Amino acid sequence: MKKKMIGSIIAALLIGSMIVIMVKSNLDNEDPLDNYIVSADYSEDDGLPGLEKGSIPPDFVLSSLSGETFRLSDLKGKKVVLNFWASWCGPCKAEMPHMQKYYEKNKDKENVEIVAVNLSETERRGQKGIEEFVDAYGLTFPIPLDKEGAVMKAYKVLIIPTTYFIGTDGKVGQRITGPMDEKRLTELVDQLD
Repeated sequence: MKKKMIGSIIAALLIGSMIVIMVKSNLDNEDPLDNYIVSADYSEDDGLPGLEKGSIPPDFVLSSLSGETFRLSDLKGKKVVLNFWASWCGPCKAEMPHMQKYYEKNKDKENVEIVAVNLSETERRGQKGIEEFVDAYGLTFPIPLDKEGAVMKAYKVLIIPTTYFIGTDGKVGQRITGPMDEKRLTELVDQLD
């Protein structure tokens, strides 16, 4: 048990270090996703923290960037792509144009909602930086603000971007750590019930 725990901690540190190095070297670079490790799939057996496949994700209520109250449970019956991100995150910058393009094409016909929870307590430039990021990428999906980090903790998010795919039954179908392109996003949403 101790060896497994140490192995998990080492794996998390290595992955975290890789993300930090990638973020520092690509902070202001909007390269295609070919330059990143794209969508590493992790299951409940990988030793990293996170919600298990088939579990009911914790409900939350946050204020959105537009000032409205956002409640996850209001989306029950829809497929939900629940993404955790920050404006300073290089892989998040690479992923967002793909998410927006997917959302514009599929939000109505696929009964899917993208919810991009901003980890506001980590933002260096505050709400102004978040607004500039959203404007620069033309994001139109809901952007709830996790100002105290409570949702990040509830979902056990250590690495960003992290994305949970939630089915119409309200259960977690998949967790992805790392950026995704539109093709991968489509594949994962199509796997949801």
